[in-house]
Parts: sequence; structure tokens; C-alpha cells
Amino acid sequence: MKSVSVLLLLLASFSALAAPLPCSIHPTKGIAASALPGLAKIPMADAKATALAAYKGRSATVTDGELEVEATGLIYSFDVRLAGQTGIEEVTVDAGTGAVLSRQHETPKQEANEAAADQATAGKH
Repeated sequence: MKSVSVLLLLLASFSALAAPLPCSIHPTKGIAASALPGLAKIPMADAKATALAAYKGRSATVTDGELEVEATGLIYSFDVRLAGQTGIEEVTVDAGTGAVLSRQHETPKQEANEAAADQATAGKH
């Protein structure tokens, strides 16, 4: 019984590590995009520097960045290219605290699928 408890505790720990961290700013639903910069406590330039610092010691370049509301809250989302590596690293930074919330690698195929989905969504507006 004790080994089962330990196993469950380990699984819970790994699940917590995989989940994105909570965000500190939670805008009201339907808020205009033009109002988002006024809610952010961290300037985009500082958030960009934080995203690049997550790859300290590697040649990294931010190719795209935006302030947006996602399920976790108000975030900066950056696409970071690493020298010698295909695909991009998507880094999310809390717009309230400046903390890195998540880092995720996207393959070129995942990038293309995301771009197609974004274009389809933009066509509906």
C-alpha cells in the first residue's frame, strides 16, 4: 500500500510539472485587444529579454511576439529560433510578473498547421 501511495505522489508531481504555470492577470472575457497593453505590468521589451534568457548560452532570436489572452491569462507569446535547430521554441511570459510560464518546441509541420489555423480564424472576422 505504501508503494502505491509513493507512486501516486510521483505521478502527481510529474503532472504538475507538465501543466503550465498560472498567470497573474486575468482580463474579463471579451476585452478589446487595444486594452491589453494597459493591463500588462511588464513591458514587451523586458518580456522579450526574459524569453531569450531562457536559452542562455545559445544563439537565439525572437522572430515574433505578441501580447494576448490565453486560458491561463494575459501573456506575452514569443517565437524563438535557435541556431542549428529546426522549428521554433514558443515561450510564454506572464505579463504581470515577467516569469516564464512555459516553453514548448514546435516542429516546422506544427508551425504550418498553426499558421493555417490562424489564417482560417482571421478570415472569419
